[in-house]
Amino acid sequence: MNKERLKKFKKIFEAQRQTLLFNDRVLREDFSVCGDDRFDEIDQATTDMEQSMRMRLRNRETLYIKKVEEALRRIEEGTFGECEECGEDIELRRLEARPTATLCVSCKEDQERKEHLTSAGRQSKSLGDTFSRKFA
Repeated sequence: MNKERLKKFKKIFEAQRQTLLFNDRVLREDFSVCGDDRFDEIDQATTDMEQSMRMRLRNRETLYIKKVEEALRRIEEGTFGECEECGEDIELRRLEARPTATLCVSCKEDQERKEHLTSAGRQSKSLGDTFSRKFA
């Protein structure tokens, strides 16, 4: 991949990282619960549901910022845009659609075919093998 494209992706990742870090600070401030929010059971349930949604959003953003950090590391190492499985270049169209992609389309399709179904549906790859086996 040429230097100009790498700079473009690096700029995208750095902007995303700044946005995610800012969102993290905002979400932390939102986790505080005001005493006025707990007047009755309905208020309590609403507050709990909002807290749960904020926590899910924060967890997603935490996972995504790790992917952004890994992509920035790969840019620095000179391996950004290379498939982690086969070593071939990942198509530019795929990287533009999903900049944190680490597998080419062919290897990603193979990975998805190998995923096994559990009682809860497809096993999540973002949780990792150890975590999902531990709680399956």
